[in-house]
Parts: sequence; structure tokens; C-alpha cells
Amino acid sequence: MADGSPRPFEALLFDMDGLLLDTERLFMEALVTVSRPLGLDEGEVRAFFLTLVGTSVQKTTQRLAEFLPDGVDVAAFDQTWRAANAAQRQGPVPLRPTVGQVIPALAASGHRMAVVTSTKRAPALDHLRSAGLLDHFEIIVGGDEVSANKPDPAPYLQAARALGVDPTRCAAFEDSDLGTQAAVAAGCVTTQIPDLRPDVPMPALGQRRATDLEGAVTALGIDLPGAPATA
Repeated sequence: MADGSPRPFEALLFDMDGLLLDTERLFMEALVTVSRPLGLDEGEVRAFFLTLVGTSVQKTTQRLAEFLPDGVDVAAFDQTWRAANAAQRQGPVPLRPTVGQVIPALAASGHRMAVVTSTKRAPALDHLRSAGLLDHFEIIVGGDEVSANKPDPAPYLQAARALGVDPTRCAAFEDSDLGTQAAVAAGCVTTQIPDLRPDVPMPALGQRRATDLEGAVTALGIDLPGAPATA
């Protein structure tokens, strides 16, 4: 804090897709688009996509193989899907509500921050750079840099270790159930801010819950000096 009083946390750890970046909807619509030539029901495709939120690239590919009709080249379909997602993006990667105010304010206040994502490092850096967020984070942990992916706690433990802090002294922010499980298992004080998720009850893991990042941060007693007012 600016007045020198102790901070409630030594580091702040953030998921990326669906938490910082409003990318999940775009990815879902791309899947719907590339599934049409296969004759798949759009409702079923959207419901299937919700089961992928928070999973690693490897797990997504595995589930695609189980979901797609027999005879479909899964690797080629996956590439087509990702190309369609990239092609539909125009301008900077969009942000989730209040992120554009909260992250710069936290960085300006000197908070140590990391991104912990299941997305591979190279595209994660590209997306964060496009969104104007990359320079605010000290550490980026990509899904291809960890010993195990979420819901395993390994990504959050690795981020805390890289920052030189105890994970129990970290606040973690997640949108997905799998990511929330990982952060809680790592010992972080975890807040879940749901975005797209299946129509099932949220897991009761002792996590806090919020509707946007600003509410999540302020509920933890983290000041946001200088943050512009949000609508």
C-alpha cells in the first residue's frame, strides 16, 4: 500500500482466458463455425465447449477425439478451429469487465503479479501483449511449462516459487472450476469469478466468489488507488 502499511498478500496470481481476457466466447463461436460442415448440433457443440473451459491443450485434443464423429482427422480439425478463432479476432484481445482498470492500478501500486494459464506460453504472451496487459506482470507461467496442468496445483506452486513467495501468502483469481481447484490445492486464497461454465453447481472448495475482478480484489482488502471509476 502507498502508506507503507503491510499488504494483505505478497503476490497476486491470475488465470488468463475467461478471467483477464474475454476469449472464451470467441473460441466457442469458432468451434460452432467449424463444426457446421460436420452436421453437429450447435447446442451440443456449445455444451461440449463448456466442458473444455480451464483444460490444457492436450486435454482439449483428447476430448475432441471423443466428441467428433468417427473418421474426422482430429489434429486437422483442431488446427482449423484455432485458425478460425485467430481469424475472427479484430483489434486487441478483449478484456473481461473491470480488468482494464484493476490490473494497471495494482501494478502502479507495486503489487507483484503473475499470470498462471493453461494456454501455451507463446500464444499467452501474444494475447496479453495485444490486450495491453503483458508489461504489468512479473511472471507468466504457460501450460507448456509445468509438470502438470490444472486442476493439479503445480502451475500455482511454480508461479509462487518463481516469485519467491509462499503460496499461502498469494491471492489467486480464477474463472473455471478446474483452475479454482488448482489454486485452492496450492494453498492460495482463491476467488472464483465465473465466466462460461457448465450448468452444474460450482464446487464448494472454500473459495470466495465474485462477479468481477474489481469486486474480488476489494473484497480481499486490496486497495486500488488511482483506479478509474467503472460503470
